[in-house]
Amino acid sequence: MTTPFGGSGQPAPGLPNLPTPPTGWPVGSYATYEEAQRAVDHLADSDFPVRDVTIVGVDLMLVERIVGRLTWGRVLLSGAASGAWFGLFVGLLLSLFSTGGGGVVRIVVALLGGIVFGLAFAAAQYWGTRGRRDFTSASQMVAGRYDVLCQPRNAEKARELLAKLAMGTATGA
Repeated sequence: MTTPFGGSGQPAPGLPNLPTPPTGWPVGSYATYEEAQRAVDHLADSDFPVRDVTIVGVDLMLVERIVGRLTWGRVLLSGAASGAWFGLFVGLLLSLFSTGGGGVVRIVVALLGGIVFGLAFAAAQYWGTRGRRDFTSASQMVAGRYDVLCQPRNAEKARELLAKLAMGTATGA
């Protein structure tokens, strides 16, 4: 069995099937994910068995960044655009799998129908909020800090390598 993302649908060998808390000893703590990633990359560059390493986001937060104000014009424009794409898709399918002429007419009719339905659905949805959420936003999960954990058998070696990285004496850093 494969997943739509190209994986086998099975966890990698040695990883649990169900979500479980991470294990290992802390070998480093970083303010950003980029710093934690750099630390693990340094371990990998040093021929360290990185399979024993885990990055754990601690103190998770959902951050919602406000992108802009939502107005009737934006709502209707967005509804028309998404409806147009769907209508174009349906029109192309109809013209591909139908016999006889009139393919362009089918595409134009489906496109216009998609725009009308897109406008109607977007307007109904926005009207239903009654102005309680007049903004658009993007959400992401972030952590307060990122801990790097390592299995006990290699934790001391990981600490040594990461200490060299922090002091700037690591080769290739």
